[in-house]
Order: sequence, then C-alpha cells, then structure tokens
Amino acid sequence: MKALALFDLSKSFGPVRAVQDVSLEIAAGETLTLLGPSGCGKSTVLRCVAGLERPDTGRVVVAGREVTALPPEARHVGLVFQDYALFPHLNVLGNVAYGPRMRGQSRAQAEARAREALALVGLETLEARRVTQLSGGQQQRVALARALATDAGLLLLDEPLSNLDEQLREELRADLRALFARVGAGVLLVTHDQREALALSDRVAVMRAGRVVQQGAARQVFERPNSAWVAAFLGWENILPGGPGRARLVPEDAARLGSGEAWPVRVQQRTEAGLTVTVAHPLGSLTLHLSAREAAALDGDVLRLEVDSSRVLDVPDDRDTAGTWVPHLSAGAS
Repeated sequence: MKALALFDLSKSFGPVRAVQDVSLEIAAGETLTLLGPSGCGKSTVLRCVAGLERPDTGRVVVAGREVTALPPEARHVGLVFQDYALFPHLNVLGNVAYGPRMRGQSRAQAEARAREALALVGLETLEARRVTQLSGGQQQRVALARALATDAGLLLLDEPLSNLDEQLREELRADLRALFARVGAGVLLVTHDQREALALSDRVAVMRAGRVVQQGAARQVFERPNSAWVAAFLGWENILPGGPGRARLVPEDAARLGSGEAWPVRVQQRTEAGLTVTVAHPLGSLTLHLSAREAAALDGDVLRLEVDSSRVLDVPDDRDTAGTWVPHLSAGAS
C-alpha cells in the first residue's frame, strides 16, 4: 500500500494556477522531495495533502484511503512546518503529547508515546523544558517528535531546516536521514535546497511553474537532468548551446585533465579550494574547478583537457520557453 498517492492535483488562487495536474506516489518507508524555486507550487501541494488547502481538481489518497474532502485532523498525517508552530505555553513533553491527546489517548498513554518520540530525536532529557528555552535545532527536533508521536504513516515536512544556520543544517541532514529510515513512514519533504534534497531523498520531483517537470531516483535526477532549465536549477555550470532549441550538458567530471589538446584559459579565479577556470573548447566555454595540485598543470594560459563526449547530454533548452510562475499573495501559493 502506498503511503501517499496524488492524482492530477490542481489548485488556483484567483487567476493564478499554483498547481497543475500533479501526480505522485510515495511508498511506505520512502522519502520523496518536492524540489523547486520559491513560488513553484511545492508548498501548495503539501498543504493540499495536509488538508490545509482544498484542491480544485484531483484526488489525495493516504494509505489507501481517499482523504480529498476530509479536514486535516481526520487525515492522520504528521506535519512539520517551516516555523515549527510549537506551543510556547507548554513544555517539550506537552508539545509532543498534544497530537496523541487530540487523537483520544489518555494523558498517560499520550505522554508515554511522546517520550518514545523524544527518544527517537535524542531529546528525552529535555522533556520538562519550555520550548522557548531551546535552540533552533532543538525546536526543530521537538517539532519532528510531535509529528512522530501521532504514529502517522505519512510525514509532511515543509522546508524543515530553512530557519537554521548552515552548519546546523548540515548536522541535521544526516540525523534526519537516519530517523526516516528508523520510523518507516512515507515522507513528503518540500525544499528549495538542492543539497538537502540529495542528502535526504530516495526520489525527487522537480517542480516549475506549478508542474512536476522531472521525477525519479534522487541521484538519477541530479546526474541526468531532462532539460536545460532543470540542469540550471540543480546547479549545472556547463550548459552549452546545442542545435535549435537544444542544449548540451557536460557533467563536471566529464572534462578532466589529461594529455589531450591544449585549450586557452579565458578566466582564472583563485579560491580557497584551488582555482576556477573557464576554458575555450569546441563544445563551448567549459568551467572547471581545479585543486591546487591540478592548477599546477596549467601551462602558461592553456590547459590540456580530455572530454568524454559520450557523457555529454543532449536536452531541450527550455530556459526561455516558459515563464517562471509569480507567487500569489495567498499564503498557500508557494
């Protein structure tokens, strides 16, 4: 049974089509990330799954049960917001026990389940502390524990690390991946952060202007973008002109130092890691990042390169063929 199945989901805010014909599936124990720029509709999809927005068309099925018309509290999903939405008047244990209490458990049952969830996120010693006394990373873990305490088979996380500094985000990525593997729930994660998506996801669905434009195994999507726009969004630097309406994608490790022909170096920029260079080449201007050792291979203003042409991808160049969707002022249209 699928933890989540979406069928042709669409949602508009006034004249703005925020989500268009989105279909997705998440298996139990699988993490799927909706990845895209701000305003592409990814958070609107999550809010439709949570019941916070009602789709105009399409169906939402959670664990085999049609929930499209049900209110949020009847959907049995765990939800972690970007701002965590913790109750400042309750301590950590009270926050985490809130969900089980709302689902009819006794106080003792709810607190026992809350303690189990706090142990999963490593906060069992802080149950008596006020959430206002916690660090940002600790608050994020409390929000996760509150979602886990409901025993939901589907967890929804909307930009869960966006309010944390980069060092803490990096630490928590590894913790989250391990946590998802332990709990065995399906996870729908929304983020605009490519590193977060690659680190946490089994599969990725890239969104643009309300539509899913590519989905598949996370590594496959990052290594084989299906269009120039997807490649640019995922951080590919070497997107070169192809034929009319086409582009050529050169993987970063497909151009390497070797004994091949020498090509002029047009731009050099020293960095802490070494040297970034732009090299003239028949394929087009190639950007390479050289370590200090590799930078020593520069012969004057030329660099000897070998380019594996079999790894160059020919894709549609859609960067100028569709406008970027402008978000509506509604809080749900993001």
